Amino acid sequence: MLRHELQPGKLVAGLTLLAAGVLYAGDAADAWSVPWYAVIPIVVGGLVLAAVVAAANYGIRRRRRSRSIASKENIDAPASSNGSQAMR
Repeated sequence: MLRHELQPGKLVAGLTLLAAGVLYAGDAADAWSVPWYAVIPIVVGGLVLAAVVAAANYGIRRRRRSRSIASKENIDAPASSNGSQAMR
């Protein structure tokens, strides 16, 4: 199986919508009573939280990527040793 990046924003959004679905399913099965407007704050709050988590994840990955690129630049050979510059 191929590995893929973990995307926690999508995970939070999915869990939020799953919770909303469970609430409505419980209401449909007469396990409890949920007013129709009660799920709106849950879904909106979960989507806002998912956006914050996705933005934080993007920032962390971007910072890590720039650090790894900078560290790779330091291990290259000096310009004078690869023959691209004239030696005096």
